[in-house]
Formats: sequence, C-alpha cells, structure tokens
Amino acid sequence: MLAELFAVMAPVLAGAGLGYLWVRLGHPYPVDFITRLVFNIGTPALVLASLSGANIDAGTFGRMMLATSLVIIAMGAASFVVAKLLGRHWRVVLAPMMYPNTGNMGLPVVLYAFGSAGFAYGITVMVTVTLFQFTLGAVLNSSENPMRTLLKTPTVYAIVLSMVLLLTDASLPPWLANTVDLMSGFTVPLMLITLGVSLASIQVKSLRSGLGFSLVRIPLAAAAAWLIAGWLGLPPLAQGILVLQMCMPVAVFNYLFAQRAQREPAYVASLVFCSTILSLFYLPVLLAFLM
Repeated sequence: MLAELFAVMAPVLAGAGLGYLWVRLGHPYPVDFITRLVFNIGTPALVLASLSGANIDAGTFGRMMLATSLVIIAMGAASFVVAKLLGRHWRVVLAPMMYPNTGNMGLPVVLYAFGSAGFAYGITVMVTVTLFQFTLGAVLNSSENPMRTLLKTPTVYAIVLSMVLLLTDASLPPWLANTVDLMSGFTVPLMLITLGVSLASIQVKSLRSGLGFSLVRIPLAAAAAWLIAGWLGLPPLAQGILVLQMCMPVAVFNYLFAQRAQREPAYVASLVFCSTILSLFYLPVLLAFLM
C-alpha cells in the first residue's frame, strides 16, 4: 500500500517541486501566459478528451455535478460559522472554504490514484468548481458580469459538447479526437509546475492561522461530500473521488481574487500555502482509506 501511495504522490511532488525550484533558482516563469494557455486551451481539451471517451452515463455525470454543487453550497454556508471561530470577516473566508484546488493538484492525484475510470469524475468536479468560482466568485468580487464571464470561458463550451456526446452516445471524429488528446497532454504537468511556482511566489505571514483553517475545513469538506454523495446514490468510485477532490487544499485562484479585491490577501496566501503543505501529510492517509 505504501508503494501505491508513493506512486500517486511522487508525480505531484515532482511537478510542484520543479516549479518551486525553478523560481527559487531565479529563472523566469510567465505565470500569466501559462495560466491563460492552460485555462483557455489545455483545460477544454482535457475536458473533451476525458469526458467524450469516458465510461460514464449522462445521468451519473449530472448527479456528480449536482453533488459537487451541493457540497460547495454547504461549505459556503459553513464559512459563516468558521469565520466567527477564526475571527475573520465571512467574505475573506468564503472563497477558501468553497473552492479547493481540484485542478492543479486534484486532477493529478485522481489520475494516478484511480486511472482513467476515475479521471472523468475528477474532471466533472473540477469543471463544476471552476464554473462556481468564475460566476458566483465574479459576483462577490464585483469584477465582471457572470454571464459574460461564462460566455468567454472555453471550458463551458467543452462541457456542453461533452454532454451532447454523452447524451447521444456519439464520439469525436478521429482527427479531432487525436488533436484534443495531444493538446490535453500538456495540461496536468503545467498545472503542477504552476502550482509550485505560485507557492514559491506567495508571501506567507501567518502559519498558525493557515494550519488552523485547514484543520477545520478538511473534516467538514469530507463529511459534506460523503453524506451528499451517499444521499444522491453516486457509485462508490464517484463518492470517493468527490470526497478526495473537495478535501484538496485551498486553490491558488482564491489568493489572486483576494489580491484583486484587496480582502486580506496575505491571510489568504497563508491559507493556500499551509493547506497545500499540510495536504502532503493528510492526502496519503485519505487515499489509503479511499483506495
């Protein structure tokens, strides 16, 4: 079991570690360009490549999206209580509670832990979290019209096309399937490297508050995901992946949003950094239980 767990975590550590060392050694890394590349090309390609050929029916896909949405809403409701416990404003705590790192860190862990069979479920969770983050998140941060944001998000069109393929039991033509598969190949490695770069670039000022937040959030997320998945009757594999994805550390995007809105970005940075470091210890334990 230890060998299996190490096989899952090693690529994650290697990718993020590479990004961390790259920046620490003084090499430039175009974070904005890479983020746009992954978000606008890599992620839509990954969604299409994973969902169009996945062994998952439209009903299960829909229930997985619903379960993820309900967990996000439950975590949002719990954030008001958590904010009081931590002595912070609810607007500061809300996004870190709702949006875990289901992309940069979650997808690689799901891929190496559960293979292609589970990867489709992991993608479903990731795209649902992304949709919430760039719609509800946009509203709360007063940045842009959420509908305009959705229409400008290529991943949305990839999801719609994937749903059409699932509902009609159709498949992409070979030339397009090969192209999408090739384009999706760079997404996960770049996600991991960018995660390491982001961690190296974040200024952390409060380790204690970051650890305290993670110790509160992780059990709440695991319990909410497990109960909601069971209530909706998701398959055991989907239930396990929902729990795993929602227990991922705080997403780096939360720090970027906090910085843009000027809502205690230094505190949110500590949540991102501490939860990511702590995940290296609790994720193997969680994986041992779920696998």
